[in-house]
Amino acid sequence: MAEKKVTSEKKVVATAGIYDILRRPIISEKAAKLSESNGVAFEIAPNATKADVVRAVQAIYNVKPIKVNIVVAKGKIKSFRGRGAGAQRAVKKAYVSLPADAKLDLSANI
Repeated sequence: MAEKKVTSEKKVVATAGIYDILRRPIISEKAAKLSESNGVAFEIAPNATKADVVRAVQAIYNVKPIKVNIVVAKGKIKSFRGRGAGAQRAVKKAYVSLPADAKLDLSANI
């Protein structure tokens, strides 16, 4: 007789702190090109780690990511005529690779 293998996969529960990790999906040309190969880009909290992003995507969208890359885009210094200088804010981004059969509908959550 064939024995069934039981996989003990813990379900990640969405708590209040989970929603603070993924701030918003990034809608850009690069993100659109990334979505063709089952990827999604998110702006994330400055103190979030790769493990935090994996847990958040798993809890909110019920999809386990294959890979997560994190990039910090430093804020640029801009000068204004007659106003001096100002600074743009720094943004931390997460590029998430998803399994081939997974689809995220980001427009449904807006």
